[in-house]
Amino acid sequence: MEQAFIEDIFKISDRNTFRAATLEVFHFQARHTPVYRNYLAALRKDPATVTEIEDIPFLPVEFFKSHVVIEEGLKAEVVFESSGTTGTLPSRHHVADAGLYKESFLRSFFSFYGSPEELCILALLPSYLERETSSLVYMMDHLTRWSKHPDSGFYLDNLEELSAILQKRNNDQQATLLVGVSFALLDLAEKHPLEFWNNISLMETGGMKGRRKEMVRSELHDQLQSAFGLETIHSEYGMTELLSQAYSGGEGLFQCPPWMKVLVRDPNDPLSILTPGQSGGMNIIDLANIHSCSFIATGDLGKVYEDGSFEVLGRFDQSDIRGCNLLVP
Repeated sequence: MEQAFIEDIFKISDRNTFRAATLEVFHFQARHTPVYRNYLAALRKDPATVTEIEDIPFLPVEFFKSHVVIEEGLKAEVVFESSGTTGTLPSRHHVADAGLYKESFLRSFFSFYGSPEELCILALLPSYLERETSSLVYMMDHLTRWSKHPDSGFYLDNLEELSAILQKRNNDQQATLLVGVSFALLDLAEKHPLEFWNNISLMETGGMKGRRKEMVRSELHDQLQSAFGLETIHSEYGMTELLSQAYSGGEGLFQCPPWMKVLVRDPNDPLSILTPGQSGGMNIIDLANIHSCSFIATGDLGKVYEDGSFEVLGRFDQSDIRGCNLLVP
């Protein structure tokens, strides 16, 4: 794919431009991404018959566990790996261009939160820091370093120090973003409850990682809101297999950057796309995945609304912690 086209992905601003770019990426990957090409052949899907986004088959996320999903002729510059669980294979995303990932997450973050240079960014991701291959740690490492604030960085399990930093932010009113995995934020809430002033935003990235019992997002947010005196809790939706993220400013409603889109498939007919307002399996278009596969059928259940926002309702019962095998032939 020509570099000029890749650059244009991040200039998408309307539905028509997105549609045209999506179809061009589909036809390119149908020819040049071997795993996706073979998957389409197994479905007996002729790429030439695909003229609408709703006609595009989505690659089951499970393929990132069993295959190397990358454009032919390219080698991975970095390989991101999911956490997985004992006895399960992790997903691996072979990223041919790490710079493309940086471009995607920085542009997306900037559109939702402004320049990281203006923020104090605090990362509470102890379980992720145990893995050097985490795409979330990679992203947060760059965002905290792009921040100009001396307190920005990772805080591991030192909750007392983090609480003291947050109190300083209350005092100096510096715009602050605290990003944390769910179980660690709950630990902070229980051991160091503190009313945040309106200059501090809290973003959860999901995941108990076996440290606590799983809970629905509303229950998690209720506990965090109570401990920190917040009206809303922000959320991030990202995956090892994606190079883009969606963000929620509250109420569990996520918004995508312009080069990313969520569709919902019929659980009983995986190749059929449902209309907005209906619940089903989440399919994700991520055009930043230009060198792997931009069309991923996830193991998440969700609902998309007319304005393009979406919410995550849970996971398929049949799926393990990282993927759905309903569509694997």
